[in-house]
Amino acid sequence: MKKLIIAVVFVVSMTGVAKDRKDRPKRAEMEKFTLEQSNQLMLKKITLELELSVKQQGQMKSIIVGQTAKRESRMKERKANKDLNSQLSSDERVTRKSQMLDEHINMKAKMKNILPEDQFEKWNTMKSKQETRRSERMQKKRGDRMDQKKRHTEINLIR
Repeated sequence: MKKLIIAVVFVVSMTGVAKDRKDRPKRAEMEKFTLEQSNQLMLKKITLELELSVKQQGQMKSIIVGQTAKRESRMKERKANKDLNSQLSSDERVTRKSQMLDEHINMKAKMKNILPEDQFEKWNTMKSKQETRRSERMQKKRGDRMDQKKRHTEINLIR
């Protein structure tokens, strides 16, 4: 009897969790911000974090607009390459990585010109936290993919 009650409670709680997940919209179904809206939100977030002056906000706005334009063009290029199903050669990967690092160096130099020392240090810590969160998410994603591959191979072996 005790096991039956525990099983019923477990089933009821799992259906509640499953229902909550179904109610949430999927990422693809959610409305996306326009470029201007995302730029404004990013600028406001940085302004709050770093306590930027009006002059600094104007300078940051131009940097953010440039970054989003580059990001959009890279995403379009990546989608086009993904559709072609082509793999990059090692030289192309090195070139892209080098370009990315050059952009990081340029961004750091621009930020150093705009921000005083204390704000620049705050910006650096913000960036490092973002990078660690991003790498943790990527590792988790890769781990999930590897788990799925293992399950698929185990299922195929059983068959």
